Amino acid sequence: MSEVVEFLDENALHSQISAVLEKGSRFEGKLSFEGTVKIGGEFRGEIFTRDYVVILAGARVEANIEANIIITCGRVEGNLFARQRVIMHPPAVFKGTVTSPSLRIDEGVVFEGASYMPKI
Repeated sequence: MSEVVEFLDENALHSQISAVLEKGSRFEGKLSFEGTVKIGGEFRGEIFTRDYVVILAGARVEANIEANIIITCGRVEGNLFARQRVIMHPPAVFKGTVTSPSLRIDEGVVFEGASYMPKI
């Protein structure tokens, strides 16, 4: 988690953590929330928020995600839409489409897909 903290802005650090899906947990469905959600387990479905989604190393996510900021260090397959930015930090593996005005893919990340960077 410490590698993710450096990418969170001051608002995210003080934002209420709305949900935590720890390693060993599994969830399938639609998730809507305010604040920050941290996913360390398995998630399949849809995520919608005007805040932050943090996917930790070891997590497996198959989802369409819409958020202000999406940070991933885990395995993600699906479509990401971020109003502000998407950050991928190793050992992230991503397959799908990213739509965001700002995309950061650090060295060591596996990215298979497409990216669109509209002026939002």
